[in-house]
Amino acid sequence: MKLKLKIWRQAGPKAKGGFETYDIDGISPDTSFLEMLDILNNNLIHAGKEPVVFDHDCREGICGACSLHINGYAHGPDSEITTCQLHMRKFRDGDTITIEPWRSAAFPVVKDLVVDRQAFDKILQAGGFVSVNTGGVPDANSIPVAKDDAEESMDAAACIGCGACVATCKNGSAMLFVAARVSSLAKLPQGKIEASRRAKAMVARMDELGFGSCTNTQACEAACPKGISITHIARLNREFLKAKLKD
Repeated sequence: MKLKLKIWRQAGPKAKGGFETYDIDGISPDTSFLEMLDILNNNLIHAGKEPVVFDHDCREGICGACSLHINGYAHGPDSEITTCQLHMRKFRDGDTITIEPWRSAAFPVVKDLVVDRQAFDKILQAGGFVSVNTGGVPDANSIPVAKDDAEESMDAAACIGCGACVATCKNGSAMLFVAARVSSLAKLPQGKIEASRRAKAMVARMDELGFGSCTNTQACEAACPKGISITHIARLNREFLKAKLKD
């Protein structure tokens, strides 16, 4: 495959960025998207040019680090996958592919295609945890959890914090991420003790960090590589309102 790549290059957070075009040839349709970028960088290094900086870690669809906007789609033009799971057979020979970093005020560009997603960590630090001293590890069956509740909690916990929901939302909202974290704990007995403060604290921190408001367009659900439903946002709203009523 012969491709033309339009890639966003930016030297640093305060530098002015812009697109640069690169031609690449000999790419197998079975090559993953990140492997294609590896090949490009290898070519650039051999040509004495600076390689493109992009983020990655596990390359197994687990960590969510490979956050790229490809031809206008978060993680590329395929559903329920991360960028590392995208293969070049989704494109055609001769295609022009536009590659950008996440576009969100809360995710400033570090360099080229890498953004700073520490805002998600700060939201989690505000309440996305269980801090109650439970003593030793309890027996697996000592705290009964209904099957439906356990499955729904696990579905919410599948969130990998990649930020695709924020990058896709026209408002730059982090509601799906926050809702998934709140919902995964709200459905379990272990999460009930701190429930009254969790939703309030995480929503307040989300607002402080500059994320936008949710207008229920469902763009976040469509872009989520783990297919997390916006029904979790409804639960977040209920948890938040219950906490406010207690106040």
